[in-house]
Amino acid sequence: MSSVRDTALSYAHAGLCVLPAHAAEKRPAVASWKEYQQRRPTEQEIDDWFKADRPLCILAGAASGNLEMLDFDCAGERFAWWRELVEARSPGLTRKLVLERSPSGGWHVVYRCQSSVCGNIKLAERAVVVAGDQEVEFYGKRYKPRRVSDRWEVWLTLIETRGEGGIFLCAPSPGYELVQGQFEQLPVLSDEQRELLLEVAWSLNEVTKTPEPEPIPSSGDACDGRPGDDFNHRGDVRMLLRRHGWTLVRPGENEYWCRPGKSAGVSATLKDRVFYVFSSNAAPFEPDRAYGPFSVYALLEHGGDFSTAASTLRSEGYGELPIQPTPASLSIAETCQPAAPTCEDPGPVPEHLLRIPGFVAEVMDHCLDTAPYPNVVLAFAGALALQAFLAGRKVRDQADNRTNIYLLGLAYSAAGKDHPRKLNTRIIHDVGLAGALGEKFASGEAIQDALNLTPCMLFQTDEIDGMLQSINRAKDARYESAMGTLLTMYSSANSIYPIRRKASQEAPGAINQPCLIIYGTAIPNHYYEALSERMLTNGFFARMIILESPRRNPGQEPKPIDPPARVLDAARWWADRHPGAGNLENWHPTPVVVEYTREAQNVFVESRLAAEAKYAEAEAQGDAVGTTVWGRVNEQARKLALLYAISRDHKDPSIDRAAAEWAATFVVHQTLRMLFMSHNHAAANPFHAECLKFVRKLREAPDQTLPHSVLLKRMKVDSQAFQHIVHTLSLQGDIESVSVPTPGRHGVAYRLLAV
Repeated sequence: MSSVRDTALSYAHAGLCVLPAHAAEKRPAVASWKEYQQRRPTEQEIDDWFKADRPLCILAGAASGNLEMLDFDCAGERFAWWRELVEARSPGLTRKLVLERSPSGGWHVVYRCQSSVCGNIKLAERAVVVAGDQEVEFYGKRYKPRRVSDRWEVWLTLIETRGEGGIFLCAPSPGYELVQGQFEQLPVLSDEQRELLLEVAWSLNEVTKTPEPEPIPSSGDACDGRPGDDFNHRGDVRMLLRRHGWTLVRPGENEYWCRPGKSAGVSATLKDRVFYVFSSNAAPFEPDRAYGPFSVYALLEHGGDFSTAASTLRSEGYGELPIQPTPASLSIAETCQPAAPTCEDPGPVPEHLLRIPGFVAEVMDHCLDTAPYPNVVLAFAGALALQAFLAGRKVRDQADNRTNIYLLGLAYSAAGKDHPRKLNTRIIHDVGLAGALGEKFASGEAIQDALNLTPCMLFQTDEIDGMLQSINRAKDARYESAMGTLLTMYSSANSIYPIRRKASQEAPGAINQPCLIIYGTAIPNHYYEALSERMLTNGFFARMIILESPRRNPGQEPKPIDPPARVLDAARWWADRHPGAGNLENWHPTPVVVEYTREAQNVFVESRLAAEAKYAEAEAQGDAVGTTVWGRVNEQARKLALLYAISRDHKDPSIDRAAAEWAATFVVHQTLRMLFMSHNHAAANPFHAECLKFVRKLREAPDQTLPHSVLLKRMKVDSQAFQHIVHTLSLQGDIESVSVPTPGRHGVAYRLLAV
């Protein structure tokens, strides 16, 4: 007797419906096997079938005692992840299951259920974009591409069930290896345990199904809109689901819903007004099927009677007017809730905005003429910081804005970050203000002490991203106090800053109208990665004027840094100017007011209204970063217009239309760029940071596409973490899997979508 025959009899005695199989075709090797759904084969039949060793299969469902099998295909790439997620929710559950490997590297997970099981369900799939309609091969299987909109796709089944009426080959068939448990001792799962296994598998799905065509009767004249079409367009699906006991368990673009009778878990999703049901216990809905809003209404409210449903909707006012088509991209979240914030990339600030007449332009020109590697962005930032420092506590505009600004120049190593700082240092030394220079921020207390001695200071610091990272990671309050001091000092430029009380002092004192100028430099990616969500919303990010440098320019022969006489004359004029009276901290400043022209005032009003509209939009969307940044636009524009005016004419300045328009244009462009970069770099948590890094790698690649193996190496994470990232970004619609040719086969790559 064959060993397979003995195993088959052992399986049969355990209540399993065993059949011989054609291994290549993965089907029973009997003339008609449907009858075995009603009865199990006899011992004589098993003897006849397995006189010689041959592949064996099991018929799932009621014939085998409500047996169900989860089939992990595509080399079982989702199995480890699924197992980890199940264990996290129900420790020890996966250790009860029967597990076997298939010849292709996949996994079978086998168990029995207390209740009857449904037919086969596809739980998790992935869409891979291919070049055309020719057959392609993935994981040893041939696929015929399907046309989807303007492209060809292959849908790979990652996880599916074998349920009522389904069959699967198993050990001891060639290539199948039993890894855990025995088929003769299958565990019997409760409905809750079984649904947990399926829910977790379904959560790994990467494809959104489309609804099947609906029978939508027209209960009005042909010229009218049909009630069902109208309900599909504007019906409140959420309210309908809640009324019938469904619970929203996770909001977002892809909403997760729990069926009636359950307090946890996921039974369906709602995305782009498509209700996709996974659970087999969510009557009247069928599993593995997508429903449009009208179908949901007809099934829940009228037992599937579409004619009655249409008539009822007509009486409620649906279908009274022709309905305009709803764009496929319009989701229920966009129609019923504020849209998620969008962040389009305006690009770095254009070079024509990186120049203002007078002193700033002259310092820039000298910087560019003498630098080993001329850099327009850094030269402008350095010159603007110098002008802001020289005029500190000496001028203000009509709205009492001062020249204190926080500037950041972003450039890669050896791109010329040092030279503007050196030029500023030389000019400040030459006019006798060396004591007003600072370098790094040791703590908030150190900043206060420095400004208490010298109320107007210019701090020039490299690698400011290191300071931000220290603030994010520090376990003590030292770095946090530095951030608090920077924020408060910025807002105190037109008032009094009370310094902390020291143990040796009875009266701590105050700083009269402190003017702190920061000119920092950093490597672009390091700076944005150092930002945290909390930092983006506490105001520091909004106060920064961030300027990004392009690629390093060609080098030139360096020249002596000696500043031109005209530049030194203007700097000395500012150094010697002390408007004000009395004696408080050297002198009590009464800054000269630089007036607006009527035209400039109009520009500022228009700019303020536009910024307020953006603020309101961000507020409605719950975008805390957007409200923080747009809330500072008007103030920043007025500060920059003031600097434009005093640079152009330091003796008799006026803020005219040219100054106001330049400043407003500059600030809006820079704000949009800040929002885009923060959206793509600043992470809410470490996993989010890895997702952002993944997206950046694709954005930097040719055609914004990279092969799986290349990305895995560049991400420097293990394969399981990599799959977590891919799955998350796929569900968010940020990336898609595509087919790429490799030697002898087709490989998988990832392409960046619109993010």
